[in-house]
Amino acid sequence: MEFGYFFIDDNQDDRASRLLGEFAKRVERTTIQPSNKRDEYIRNDYTHSWNEQLVWKVADFKNLMIQHAIDEKYDYLFLVDSDLLLHSETVEQLIASEKDIISEIFWTSWQTNSMPEPQVWLRDEYTLWEQQRGEKLTDEEIAKRYELFKSQLKVPGVYEVGGLGACTLISRQAMLCGVNFKPIKNLSFWGEDRHFCVRASALGYSLHVDTHFPAYHIYRESDFAGVEAFKQETGGDHGLLDIELLLDSPKKVTISSTKKGREKLTLTMVVKNEGNRYLRRVLEEHRKYIDEAVIIDDGSTDNTVDICLDVLKGIPVRLISNGISKFNNEVDLRKQQWEETLKTDPDWILNLDADEMFESKFALEIRQLIQQDEAHMFCFRLYDFWNENEYRDDHLWRSHLTYRPFLIRYQNDFVYKWKETPQHCGRFPENVFEIPHRLSELRLKHYGWAQPEHRLEKYHRYMQLDPDGIYGWKEQYVSILDDNPKLIPWIE
Repeated sequence: MEFGYFFIDDNQDDRASRLLGEFAKRVERTTIQPSNKRDEYIRNDYTHSWNEQLVWKVADFKNLMIQHAIDEKYDYLFLVDSDLLLHSETVEQLIASEKDIISEIFWTSWQTNSMPEPQVWLRDEYTLWEQQRGEKLTDEEIAKRYELFKSQLKVPGVYEVGGLGACTLISRQAMLCGVNFKPIKNLSFWGEDRHFCVRASALGYSLHVDTHFPAYHIYRESDFAGVEAFKQETGGDHGLLDIELLLDSPKKVTISSTKKGREKLTLTMVVKNEGNRYLRRVLEEHRKYIDEAVIIDDGSTDNTVDICLDVLKGIPVRLISNGISKFNNEVDLRKQQWEETLKTDPDWILNLDADEMFESKFALEIRQLIQQDEAHMFCFRLYDFWNENEYRDDHLWRSHLTYRPFLIRYQNDFVYKWKETPQHCGRFPENVFEIPHRLSELRLKHYGWAQPEHRLEKYHRYMQLDPDGIYGWKEQYVSILDDNPKLIPWIE
């Protein structure tokens, strides 16, 4: 076999560019093409922060590589991400499989301290269990099939999958037939690899993964600790080029305040199937004053994720998608939301639901609240709207008379404790009132009850999850369906 090398130099660190230059001096048939882009790719030991612009920039790079391979009459194109270490026999093994599109497996802990997951999946965006169209599965059956798929991938072999990426061999035939990374306009899936996989399948190409020689993924700086062990386990250095140069005073990029001295405001939100409700309207209001967002998508099957990324375009977004909803045990969901938010190193955390928005003057006054140093938490009154212009006010619906915490300044040295109940556990840890706090006269509007069909859905959900009112107020659950509730006109 003869190899050619094609690098897109999209570095902002000159040392990385110099490494490419040194490689080109030592290895024949090496092409280095500057990207001429200046986008900042934010990554740290917790996460990699992607947005739409970065995703489709990388898609363009990959399509450029496909065209280069076609023009230069290569038999195969091997696309590999720059943070992977490979076994020396990887390419030979992939070609020997005689598959037109095949990836070598690697495993990554996408969140700190989480179990490693493969970079391949079976269907949709990242489903890791077999499920036929229309088939209903219990959580137990899903968990069983999920473990079965992961166990299979740990046995050396070649397996058909529904999605793959990052370490992929593509045959010339597949490239000539039109596989590429362009966005499919009527597909809302996140990430260029998913659009590649859907297009390839539509063109008649099956997707496969090889598990004989797993790659090693340096996803976060702490993963450098495993490099030496990987080299020893696989029998050599595999041509690694002076990796110590990158380890010498590595450049750390972290998410920080947008201006010196400015307190960063992080919106955190849990969403599920909010596409046809208030999500777009709510986020358009929030983007006026937030600096970043952390969103937990708890198993949406509609265009919720697409709306979040569209409306918040230009704002750093950390979006986590749960393959299995955690809402039946809300405390687990809220803990996940809290932990993922802390990974962005927040100053102030604004915790709102997808159907909540402040009155308009909040956008003008929020900076005054978070730039002061005396209070570290603010409480607000929440008004339950029963239609677009009126809120409910009776003995069962008086949330607007109570101040609740929605905005908190994170304190590293404070020990947070959660209310361990499956429902109504609170959005924040239960001991936050030990923090110096204030009441604010700014009002929060809640539209979750504003449509009859939404009220009916919530009624059935509460009666299913808490039929005896153990964690809430059963009388209030029943009153959701009142025919003539007392309503008060809202005055902005």
